[in-house]
Parts: sequence; C-alpha cells; structure tokens
Amino acid sequence: MRSGFVRLKPGATVGWHTTGKNEEALVILHGQGEALIDGQAKRTFVAPAFAYIPPATRHNVSNTGKDLLEYVYVVAPAKLCDEAK
Repeated sequence: MRSGFVRLKPGATVGWHTTGKNEEALVILHGQGEALIDGQAKRTFVAPAFAYIPPATRHNVSNTGKDLLEYVYVVAPAKLCDEAK
C-alpha cells in the first residue's frame, strides 16, 4: 500500500494514468474538481469527498475550481472476495 498528497492548481490535471492491478481511493480535502474514469460517467466533487478507482482503469483528476485542489490518494493491491478466506 502507498499513499501521497496532491495539490493541483486551478485548471491543472494529473494526466491520464492507471495504477495497474491496484485499486485507488481519493480523499478530497480542499477544492473542487472532477474524476474522469474510463467506462464511467464523469464524477464532479466538492470537498470533502471520496472517489474510488477500480484496478486496471485509466483515469484522470482535474481541478475545475478557482482554488487549489488538495487530496490524498491511497493505492493498494486489489483483493478478490475469494482471496479473503
């Protein structure tokens, strides 16, 4: 598992990427933006908020507000329910 802190200026994006076989959670602390996740409708958010990105899914996060967008991401290996036994 790994995590980090992101600050995006207004109008900035993190860029399209994937976390491979890992799932990712975004905890939005400040600002507003949108998460673009392949195969899903665009998700807009205003802090405080939470977004989930499934494994092997291209995604991008952008700041659509006038202030900094700040969030924490957590990336972890995805486990299937059968593996939890």
